[in-house]
Amino acid sequence: MQLIFFASSFCEPCMQTRAVLDQAAKLVPALKIAELDVARDTAEAEKAGVRSTPTVIVLDGDDAEVFRAEGVPTLNQVLVALAKAV
Repeated sequence: MQLIFFASSFCEPCMQTRAVLDQAAKLVPALKIAELDVARDTAEAEKAGVRSTPTVIVLDGDDAEVFRAEGVPTLNQVLVALAKAV
């Protein structure tokens, strides 16, 4: 299970998403969050089809996408997606 968070430096919704993901990480200690800056990590953002920030993608153990949120996800959405990824 992997969570990829595509963000940008001066994005207010990205800051809100970071807070949601921090809460999720406290509830799911095994959670690994990879935060990528779309300006710096353009190849990864293009490969993932990211069109806006924030974008959160949850992958299962086979690296298949099980969830994508464009905009600020709720804590519940993240937790349900993580459960699907297990």
